[in-house]
Amino acid sequence: MKLALIGYGKMGRMIEQVATQRGHEIVSIIDMDNQEDFGSKAFASADVAIEFTTPTAAYGNIQRAFQADVKVVTGSTGWQARHWDDISRQCSQGWHTLFWSSNFSLGVYLFDLVNRYLARLMNRYPDYDVSMEEVHHVHKLDAPSGTAITLAEHLLEHLDRKHAWVKGTLLAADGTLSGQAQAAPDQLPINSIRRGEVPGIHSISYDSPFDRITITHDAHNRGGFALGAVLAAEYTHTHEGLLTMDDLFANTEK
Repeated sequence: MKLALIGYGKMGRMIEQVATQRGHEIVSIIDMDNQEDFGSKAFASADVAIEFTTPTAAYGNIQRAFQADVKVVTGSTGWQARHWDDISRQCSQGWHTLFWSSNFSLGVYLFDLVNRYLARLMNRYPDYDVSMEEVHHVHKLDAPSGTAITLAEHLLEHLDRKHAWVKGTLLAADGTLSGQAQAAPDQLPINSIRRGEVPGIHSISYDSPFDRITITHDAHNRGGFALGAVLAAEYTHTHEGLLTMDDLFANTEK
């Protein structure tokens, strides 16, 4: 398979390594200093482009790839609120193909399955109030993380007493604390911490007057994210439309 990489930071380089180890060819690498390569023959020859950039750049990158008729896998977050409906329309009408996930880790996907199951169980026990915390490296621009938002949205589907997630507190690397510590009873707060080079820690806690139940996913490094992104590209190569991790793992289980 021929791959293009959009974004050549730490994740881009790790994806390149995993992809070549799996026998794929990198035909184009686009970063901030060579945006004109979106119009190149090399980029247009790619079967799939893997995009990991920033919230402000992701939507434009996806559109440029679509214009070249290249399928896209993206792990960029923070752009969906403004542009998701447009992307969904383009894919659902058969014009283009996008595989999106806030997190490509197999462990995170399994963690989310546990999250959904636990929420269904806890729906019967209103004494337990739920909150979330996510910890990431100091370079991460969006808060809360896209993974935390996905986990929260899936939790809300199964917990009747919570109707929306809200931004909680943000503890910055310099120790500055901002945001709201309190939330309404029907809201799920997501608290964020930025420190060091943490790849990602997500915790969901159910707290009662008597005890607390907490589940946590703690990524040791970015390797699992890179492998998942390449697996998603392999799946996207032979599928069409708007794709997610549920599609990838449903296919794997078969």
